[in-house]
Amino acid sequence: MNTIYIVIAIVVVILAILVFYVLGTYNSLVRMRNRVEEGFSTMDVYLKKRWDLIPNLVETVKGYAKHEKSTLKEVVELRNSAYDGASINDKIDMNNKLSQGITKLMALAENYPDLKANQNFMDLSDELSKIEEDIANARKYYNGTVRNMNDKVQMFPSNIVAGMFGFKNYPMFEAQANERNNVEVKF
Repeated sequence: MNTIYIVIAIVVVILAILVFYVLGTYNSLVRMRNRVEEGFSTMDVYLKKRWDLIPNLVETVKGYAKHEKSTLKEVVELRNSAYDGASINDKIDMNNKLSQGITKLMALAENYPDLKANQNFMDLSDELSKIEEDIANARKYYNGTVRNMNDKVQMFPSNIVAGMFGFKNYPMFEAQANERNNVEVKF
């Protein structure tokens, strides 16, 4: 009779340990998901600031670089796409493309000394530089939280709990391959 109580006690202890592990892992996954979402929200604020700055920058450059319509058109069309309703993946994709356009825009400005000396352009350029720095810092935080979340979602045994409750991997916000190359401006 005592052995039955011992077996029952062992089973109860094992079940209690499993329940506490599942609860702890679930809470950890929720905390990590919240940090990922906070990280993206912070970065999203800076991305939106950059998004709103682009029309002013393009208008300033337009006055000086009238024959650079294709680059300006590309940036304007991308900027005019819907941002607020986009998913995280769509926002990451749009901002990667916008970064390429901004790089081309700034490279164009190098070829127009009068534009580079324009106070409005210099102010916008300085503001853009500050926003880009803020985006880089927010991107580091976001990617760090995503790495932690993805590790927890993918690693055993927490991946079992993650799968049971529908936790998923998040995308990293990475530089595109063509962003790593120098911008080539041809006339």
